[in-house]
Amino acid sequence: MKFNNKIKAVLGTSLILTASACDSYLDVNENPNNPQDAPISGLMTNITYETSLNVYREGSAVSNYVQYLASPNPASGSDTMEPLNFSSMWFSLYNVMTDLYTMNEKAEAEGALQYLGAGQVLMALNLGMTVDLFGDVPFSESFNFSTVTPSYDDDQALYGNVISLLDQGIANLNQESSSSIGNDDFIYQGDIDLWLKFAYTLKARYMIHMKGSSGYSASEVLAAAANGFTSNDENASVTFFEQRFNPWAQDAINNANLLLTGWISEQFIQALDGTSYPTVDPRLKLMVGTTDDGEFLGTVNGAGRGNAPEQGARSTLVEGQYYTSRQAPLLIATFAELKFIEAEAAFETNKATAYAAYLAGINAHMDMLSVPEGEKETYLADASVSMGSDALTMADIFKEKYVAMFLHPETWNDARRFDYAYKDMTLPENLNPNLGNDYIRRLAYPDSEVSRNGSNVPSVTLLDRIWWDQ
Repeated sequence: MKFNNKIKAVLGTSLILTASACDSYLDVNENPNNPQDAPISGLMTNITYETSLNVYREGSAVSNYVQYLASPNPASGSDTMEPLNFSSMWFSLYNVMTDLYTMNEKAEAEGALQYLGAGQVLMALNLGMTVDLFGDVPFSESFNFSTVTPSYDDDQALYGNVISLLDQGIANLNQESSSSIGNDDFIYQGDIDLWLKFAYTLKARYMIHMKGSSGYSASEVLAAAANGFTSNDENASVTFFEQRFNPWAQDAINNANLLLTGWISEQFIQALDGTSYPTVDPRLKLMVGTTDDGEFLGTVNGAGRGNAPEQGARSTLVEGQYYTSRQAPLLIATFAELKFIEAEAAFETNKATAYAAYLAGINAHMDMLSVPEGEKETYLADASVSMGSDALTMADIFKEKYVAMFLHPETWNDARRFDYAYKDMTLPENLNPNLGNDYIRRLAYPDSEVSRNGSNVPSVTLLDRIWWDQ
């Protein structure tokens, strides 16, 4: 049903745009195949779809930094934390935000408050993702075409925009609307109750980043979390279809075809196979592949595969698992993530609440992956996992969230907030010498922005921290 709804949405959008082109066919001064005014419904279809791909694009960009993935090639720039060029990802983020600006203007003018509310939530998400990667970025002058060289806004001030957009989105989603979101929404197919829970979940996510700053309030994080997701059924995701595979599945397929990508870091393997922690995690076999000998063997970040062949001797992403099935959901925000946010927020004042949320996060992720009940019970019975509320540490919360957020870009935010203090995580071999003996803290501004808007681009290094990473 969900597949059919999505196909109908895409076809509907195509027909609308085609009709618009036909109306202007005889106007020789306009390109009939390039309609100038996209409808709200068509914008919503593209925005929800591309937002999920932006989550993938960011996850793919930073998964080597948190040592989910490792390059099979020695001294690969993604492993060794070089200043890579992310012009394409920058364009994708701003392309979606430009469409959101247009959709939100149209929705406000038409009284389509469901679209406006959802658009504000997605603007907050895409803006927040951009700030978390780059720090100061253009926003206030970016979408009204008053200048082609927009100034850069302060990253801390932009976080105020993120929270404000979420609050505005929540308010508008609670209002009566002149039109209703439907199958043009790839995330929730127009379910406004779920959009509201998504908005509150994102609010908890962005507020927990502020921990340690003057604007942080644990009670406000917990209040947002209380209005967020209540089960895996409410996860924000986009499910892919036969004509377009989940991109992590495509990475697995590419690797099987010797286009080497999706190799698993030794750090991630050893965090789950009983090396770094006392118990073997039953989720490992549901998340990554084995060698031809049936073993889990990772690749050392920065070292490459050494003398290993191109296939069969190292663990990689393999097609057909939860994250890598062709029609697998691409996760934007999850119930498991929210429970770990709750655990972190409650930790200082209510260890019992924090411990219950920590266990709920583990259970939610295991249920999402369909871990057999007996294996789940065995894992949770281990004293290193169910240590009791008094013995719970922040490291325990971050470790389990690290597993549950596999391949998601939010883990890089966690890693920086946690100062990369995951057990046994070490700097990659052949580390970028400009980093000294430290981990990367931000992305370099893309080459396209430096060449186009260089007078406004801040001068930063990869060690300069964005405002919440102090």
